[in-house]
Amino acid sequence: MTALSEGSDASDAGVRGRAPLDADRIKHLEFIQATITRLGTNSFLVKGWALTLAAGLLALSASRLSWQLAAVGVVPLLCFWYLDCFFLRQERAFRRLYDAARVPDSTVEVLSMNVAPYLSRMPWPEVWLTPTLLLFYAPLLLADLALVVIAL
Repeated sequence: MTALSEGSDASDAGVRGRAPLDADRIKHLEFIQATITRLGTNSFLVKGWALTLAAGLLALSASRLSWQLAAVGVVPLLCFWYLDCFFLRQERAFRRLYDAARVPDSTVEVLSMNVAPYLSRMPWPEVWLTPTLLLFYAPLLLADLALVVIAL
């Protein structure tokens, strides 16, 4: 036995006196983490599509100096902003579910993916105006609206 493993046993109470999690609870945490990862990936893809579409419409409307094309670009941009906001809100709710489920004496039902109790504590405006979303979508929206005003 080494000095690190002396006195420790697999059946110990776990790290820092906490009881170890059972296999079902660990699998539940893996499911939640996979969902969080998927939501983050979806958010990244939405940003990519939003930037591509906004840049294309801005370039086209600027080259033709068409306020109609610039105005049309506002609608998908707002839709992408909403979708990104939805993914971020869901991701935050799943993070709260993860935090609640990782405690050994958790009251969260094993393998439950219900995040409804956590969504009620996250109002839409709070997520909508998150600095990361605001700093990404607001400049695109302002550029689009500025082009509408210039082309008028």
